[in-house]
Amino acid sequence: MTKWLRYSLGALALLVVVLLASWPWVKARLQAVAVLKTLSHEPIPLPVRAVTASNVLTQDVAIPTANGTLRGRLYSPAGISGAPGMVIVHGVHHLGMNEPRLELFASAMASCGLQVLTPELPAIADYRIGPESVSAIGDSARWFAQQTGGKVSVLGLSFSGGLALLAAEQPAYAAEMKMVFAVGSQANMQRVARYYRTGQDLRPDGSVQTLTAHEYGPLVMEYEHMEDFASAADRAALSGVLKEHLYEDGAGERRALQTLTPAQRVVVAQLLKTADARTVTLLAANEIKHAREMEAVSPDRDLQSVGVPVFLLHGEADNVIPSAETLWLAKGLRPQVLEGALVSPLISHVEMGKSPGAADAWRLVNFIARMMRRAEQ
Repeated sequence: MTKWLRYSLGALALLVVVLLASWPWVKARLQAVAVLKTLSHEPIPLPVRAVTASNVLTQDVAIPTANGTLRGRLYSPAGISGAPGMVIVHGVHHLGMNEPRLELFASAMASCGLQVLTPELPAIADYRIGPESVSAIGDSARWFAQQTGGKVSVLGLSFSGGLALLAAEQPAYAAEMKMVFAVGSQANMQRVARYYRTGQDLRPDGSVQTLTAHEYGPLVMEYEHMEDFASAADRAALSGVLKEHLYEDGAGERRALQTLTPAQRVVVAQLLKTADARTVTLLAANEIKHAREMEAVSPDRDLQSVGVPVFLLHGEADNVIPSAETLWLAKGLRPQVLEGALVSPLISHVEMGKSPGAADAWRLVNFIARMMRRAEQ
């Protein structure tokens, strides 16, 4: 064997070793690209398809909890047995586990080799953000861990991300969790409520994030506590209008409006003007009245007790839950627990936003890839 041939074979062997050693790193980033492309409704490049399952199986399941049975849906990659488990919890939306973006996301994650459970949280689906959903998330994680035979990751979207962190603050639930990934989530609910009135949220460094709040946030607060915004005689009728408005059902909203008296129409028109001074005054009173309830759904009250790894992701221009909240979460968690926090200009509120620049795209891909490698361990 010539010296040149021995050198070439040695170099080739070294290249193979390097490629094999780096494959998990490369694979995770290709999977992250696949997930992000899917969420953006863009075609997945051919080389990337090699790291995703060609078929995902779905099955509706019943999840037993201390407070009754929850509906859920299981997404499994075809042909992969013993896949690690991930619970993905929907945000405040009436479609719950049937929300199309959630279905797309869960399917994309399952195609990357995870078993994904999407429990339906009745309170969250009814636009109520309360502590009952914390136990629902924890019980879902515990049940799924029993089904998979190992700890599961928990990914919470929007307000459910904050509730997932609250579940992780409880040792009985944390024992079944591999990690928590909170996307666009609150640290302190009362501070978020104040943002809905003022368009400002204080950052941990003392600076102020200023961003006009989306009407969705204050309307959810009005719907959840209609007793603070309307007389007893008017509540049911006005709630019906707000419900259809939140559901983005224009025809249903028009029908609900037709059932109102002239006086009720004046009241509901006022409530829909969430930035109007009179509505803001009512929101301020609601914030004070329900301060204790808001504290119960604020994970910043005991973040030091979280012992599972945590990833935090937030959209820079999120005007439902401002990104300053993720900065507060990052500050409150212990350094050895916080795996990463990213505020990205490419995300709005738990969905893809503007077209990426190369640097921002890489940061997001790298962040998602790190999370997925943790979930697969």
